[in-house]
Amino acid sequence: MENVLNLTKDNIQQVVDASMQQVVVLVFWAEQQADSLAMAHRLEALAQQHAGRFLLAKVDCEAEMEIASYFRIQSLPTTLVLDKGQPVDGFAGLQDEQQIGIMLDKYLPPIWQLQLDEAKALLAQPQVSDEMLSTAQVLLKEAQSQSATAEISLVLADVYLQQEDYTAATALLDRIGLADQDGYYQSLKAKLALALEAADTPEIRELQQKLAQAPDDLTLLIALARALHQAHRDDEALGSLLAVLRQDMSALNGDVKQVFMEILTALGQGHGVANQYRRQFYSLLY
Repeated sequence: MENVLNLTKDNIQQVVDASMQQVVVLVFWAEQQADSLAMAHRLEALAQQHAGRFLLAKVDCEAEMEIASYFRIQSLPTTLVLDKGQPVDGFAGLQDEQQIGIMLDKYLPPIWQLQLDEAKALLAQPQVSDEMLSTAQVLLKEAQSQSATAEISLVLADVYLQQEDYTAATALLDRIGLADQDGYYQSLKAKLALALEAADTPEIRELQQKLAQAPDDLTLLIALARALHQAHRDDEALGSLLAVLRQDMSALNGDVKQVFMEILTALGQGHGVANQYRRQFYSLLY
């Protein structure tokens, strides 16, 4: 359903039904009443600005006298807030945006809730593409900046798991309090454990053993970093390389730095672990 519509006898039941899931704002107006026209335009602009937070239903009282009579409208403009099929608030007369906002904020869902719901809808699709995961990540990070709820963190951890960013997923799940460790949390922890086990390949274990015996062998270190990156263990890969670069920026004729930068480039600008190590690397340069 659109954010703004004209309420008629034909669609009034549809709008009432919509109010069971979403706040509906009714504005009663008439062509010959200038203030009511202004109020309708003002609310329409707000509805477009806050797309998704509420549905605006405009009632032309000259054409829909029965609807105006049903709601006992005595003056124009009149604005009503409809929730769960019933009027719960409203006012008569022309109001400014601040006054409208104060009233609506009592009933409208916060922006972060809409962002969370949109992200969850993306993840619920039968096929979730990389682009959809990226969109969900952006929505959830914006939601998280407004409200640090466990639910947002869990859904964001789910996104990271699907993106195979196990370091970011681990960090989020480790911060979930005992009271919020529900079935969804347990499912994500199980998926993470399986992913980490699969990422612990024989090649990685062999390289780790060799490096433990020859800790100064930078060729082995680079090989291990590449293997860790392939297994999506990028925090470990970048951390081991950066530790060497802190001591010698031109280690192994610049090969350590080159592999470090290759991994950063492969992860991209939006990757949390990459951004963290990119900042640390630049601090060494400047």
